[in-house]
Amino acid sequence: MIYDHEAIYRAYPDAIITITDDKGIFNDDGTEFVIDTNKVTTARAELDSLAYQDTRRQAYPPWQDQLNYIYDNGIDKWKTDVVDPVKKKYPKP
Repeated sequence: MIYDHEAIYRAYPDAIITITDDKGIFNDDGTEFVIDTNKVTTARAELDSLAYQDTRRQAYPPWQDQLNYIYDNGIDKWKTDVVDPVKKKYPKP
């Protein structure tokens, strides 16, 4: 079985567990850790709803270039030319 590591860690942020695909999920003492699939499914939905943030972050130019753009063109033009196109291309879900 292949586990959704990211969603499991999000669903159980305080648990000290080891996830090994094809073997299982274990506590730090080696005993089996039983997950609630509904909790993991909810965590996956939360992660998916936030995925746009990473996509946007990667789409923006480096902050140094943005500061130069603001200096040369002003805040309003920066919002129109840099921020708005990225937000339009990668909208919030």
